[in-house]
Amino acid sequence: MTAVHVDEQLLGTYVTELGALGETPDGMYRFMYDEAWQQARDALLRWIDDAGLEGRVDAVGNVFGRLPGSGDGVVLTGSHVDTVPSGGKYDGALGVVGGLAALAALRAQHGTPVRTLEVVALCEEESSRFPANFFGTRGMLGLISPDEPDRLRDRDGVLLADAMRQAGLDPAAVASAERHDLRAFLELHIEQGRVLADEGVDVGLVEVIPGIAWETITVRGRQDHAGATPMDLRRDALQAAAQMAREITTAVEQEGRPAVVTTGRWTVEPGQPSIVPGLARFSVDLRHPDLGVRDRLLDTVHRICATVAERHGVEVDVVRDKDEEPATMDADLLEVLRGSAEECGASWRRMPSGAGHDSQLMASRVPTAMVFVPSVEGRSHTPAEYTSPADCARGASVLATALHRLAW
Repeated sequence: MTAVHVDEQLLGTYVTELGALGETPDGMYRFMYDEAWQQARDALLRWIDDAGLEGRVDAVGNVFGRLPGSGDGVVLTGSHVDTVPSGGKYDGALGVVGGLAALAALRAQHGTPVRTLEVVALCEEESSRFPANFFGTRGMLGLISPDEPDRLRDRDGVLLADAMRQAGLDPAAVASAERHDLRAFLELHIEQGRVLADEGVDVGLVEVIPGIAWETITVRGRQDHAGATPMDLRRDALQAAAQMAREITTAVEQEGRPAVVTTGRWTVEPGQPSIVPGLARFSVDLRHPDLGVRDRLLDTVHRICATVAERHGVEVDVVRDKDEEPATMDADLLEVLRGSAEECGASWRRMPSGAGHDSQLMASRVPTAMVFVPSVEGRSHTPAEYTSPADCARGASVLATALHRLAW
C-alpha cells in the first residue's frame, strides 16, 4: 500500500471559502436551512462537480459527492457544516472538505474504486437552530419521527417543515433519506481539545465518544423588593441556582478527567436590578465515556440540587433534555486508520473524544471510526478555533489512505 496525499492548497481553499459563508465579526453563524447553510450547500455541489464526483442532496438536506465503484456497498466519509452560534471555521467543516479533497485525490490518483465512496455534509449536528440533534444522520438511519417537521420550531417560532420548504426540500419526503447500503463511516474532525497539540502528536484515533446528558434545572423562589426585603428573609432563586452550579462543578472537578460539566445557559426572571429573582433556570451538560460514572455523577447533581433547594427554601425541578450513551468505535476500522497514519508518516495515539459527533449515532448501525487532528490551544466553539493547513492536509491524507484501503 502507498500513502495518498491530499493537496494542501486545494484543501486550504475549501476551508477558507466555506469559512466565509456565515462568518461575522463575532464568529460563525451557519444554521440548518438558513441562507448561509444554503450557500454552503451550493458551494459544495459546485466543488463536488469540479472534482468529477456525482453530487446530490437528499430529502433532509444532506449533501453527497459520490465516486462510483464497481462493487456493492458504500464507504462514507464526512461531517457537518452547521455551526454553533459564534463558532469557528473548522468544527465539522474540516471533515466535509477534507473528505471531498480526499475523494478528489483518490479519483485523480487511482481512478474507479471497487467499492463506492461518498463524502457527505450532514445537517443539524449542533442543534443550533432546531431541537433536532443529528437530523441528517437520523434521516439516513430512518430515525426521524414522522411528526418532527410539523412539530419542531426554532427560537423564532419557525416550523421545521417551513424551513425545509424555504430550502427547497419536501418535509413529506423525509423517510426517503434512509440508507441501507452503508458499509463503513469514517469521520475526520478537529480534536476540540489540546491533548494532541500539547503532546505533539499528529493524529488521534478515537476509541470512544462520551455519554452525554443535558438537563435543565429550574429553581423557583419568591419575587420580592430588592431594598425592602431583608437578606435573611429572601428566597432568592438565582442565589440558590448559583450555589447549585458551583457545587455541581466542584463535584465533577473532584471526579477528575475525563469527567466534564458545563452550566452554559441561564435565564433569570424577572431580570431587573431592583427585584429579587423569583425564577432561575440553567442548563447542565455532563459528559463521561463510562456510562456508569456519568450516571453516578448525575445522581450527585440531583442530590446537590435537592439539598441546596431545601437550604434556601426554594423549589427545584429537573428535566432531562438529552441522554446519549457512550459509543465505541469499530476496532477493525481503527486498525485501518492506524496503518494509514503510519503509511503517511504521521505519529498517532488512541484517545477518547470529549465532544459528541454524528459518529456516535452512526456507530449504532454502521462500523464507524474517527480520526482527530490537533486544535491549536485546544480552542473550539469559538472564533479562535484553528488547525494549521499542514495538520488539516495530514489528517485528510490519513483519511484518503484509509479510504483507499477500504475501497480498492
